[in-house]
Amino acid sequence: MDTFSLLFYTFAAVLVFAGFRVITAKSPVSAALHLVLAFFSASCVWMLLQAEFLAISLVLVYVGAVMVLFLFVVMMLDINIDSIRQGFWKHFPLAGGIGAVIAVEMAFVLTRGFDLPSAKPFPPDVAKVPNAKALGIELFTHYLFPVQIAAVILLVAIIAAIALTLRKRKDSHFQSPSEQVRVKKGDRLRVVKLAPTIEAPVAPAAEAAPQNGGQA
Repeated sequence: MDTFSLLFYTFAAVLVFAGFRVITAKSPVSAALHLVLAFFSASCVWMLLQAEFLAISLVLVYVGAVMVLFLFVVMMLDINIDSIRQGFWKHFPLAGGIGAVIAVEMAFVLTRGFDLPSAKPFPPDVAKVPNAKALGIELFTHYLFPVQIAAVILLVAIIAAIALTLRKRKDSHFQSPSEQVRVKKGDRLRVVKLAPTIEAPVAPAAEAAPQNGGQA
């Protein structure tokens, strides 16, 4: 077995173990940490397959942003695991059926997608280009319109999230940006004149009597 195969099977085994621990860990923090390990292992596998752009994107986007957010949210919410596990076996048949359907669909798509005889090889001039540059050329030339549609959908999602966060509710503080723009100094600052107050001097304390019992 060569070095490439050894590294591939090592990272694949770590990825399978980490994925198994994600769904079997009792603590949500432990599950999130094992998911981070799974992402790192998948990134290493992609690096072995010379997909550097996907590997770095997985580390930067998921491990560096999404998983850190998940971990902080899980730690701050203090989730009660006992209440979540109630009714697990009651809903297990439905969840298992849905999971089986998803697995069959993914297997069908993947087996048809790996039809290597119908795959066209890259031209000699494109094969020498780094995969990040080749992916950028494909996205912004042949798939420019779908990329723009995805960007608009993400923009709408961001605006909707902000609108839902800033909507008027009884338990939240709402600020009107138009009122903040039209604010003036006189509306926020008022100068008040106060009369000076002079305190009377305090008389010094009387001297203590001599401790030897003599007359003052």
